[in-house]
Amino acid sequence: MDIKIFTDGSSSGNPGPGGWGAVILMDQNDGNPKSEIRNPKVTELGGGEKKTTNNRMELKAVIESLRFIKSYKLRAKSYELVVYSDSSYVINGVTKWLDGWIDRDWINSKKEPVQNRDLWEELVDAEDGLDVKWKLLPGHSGVTGNEKADEIATSFTFGKPKKLFSGSIDDYEFDIKDISHDSVMKKVKDNKKTRQKGKAHSYLSLVEGKLMKHYTWKECEARVKGKPNVRFKKALSPEEEHEIIRSWGFTSVDGKH
Repeated sequence: MDIKIFTDGSSSGNPGPGGWGAVILMDQNDGNPKSEIRNPKVTELGGGEKKTTNNRMELKAVIESLRFIKSYKLRAKSYELVVYSDSSYVINGVTKWLDGWIDRDWINSKKEPVQNRDLWEELVDAEDGLDVKWKLLPGHSGVTGNEKADEIATSFTFGKPKKLFSGSIDDYEFDIKDISHDSVMKKVKDNKKTRQKGKAHSYLSLVEGKLMKHYTWKECEARVKGKPNVRFKKALSPEEEHEIIRSWGFTSVDGKH
């Protein structure tokens, strides 16, 4: 059985209100007659906190996804489990830093206490007994699972959680299966070319929870440059502008949620 997990985290302010999201694809029966998995299925997970950080929400998304997988009590070696995240903090932490932190009793290479130790310890526990492969995705590259996880996280960040899907992949309106490296890179390249050449309808920026619309890149850049944890995006049409606003957890450009 193939299991693919796409995760993302979000916060408005750092710290500030935040959310996490995950999309899980479980792609065939594992051979266990007691398993709940019969057909390929998709499950969306999400949650939020009133005061948190982006990194904590990235970690929370992974932790809750692995806990969900553990609830199925899968047989060892009956599955391939891959976690996809666009957070280098999470991927590098798991694959490069974690063993050293544990060996040094949760002291990092700068001889400082590891930040978010409580969640890293939860992640160690959640991963225990699972054979997990970790993959770093480019952020906002057009990979459907990653984009949907981002939408879920953002909706919880702004207190308007989207309805979460759980059911057959045949009933899921988005294609989340194609995540080959070549496909991802092509989407990134094609999307970048299209957006660079396309005439802007508007530019949107989100700073400290306040949404603004701009008609020039210079105006948008001036608002976001040098500020942490911001979002900005070019809209090529009124329809795309509306979709960006909605995906960020708003209903209109006047900042209403």
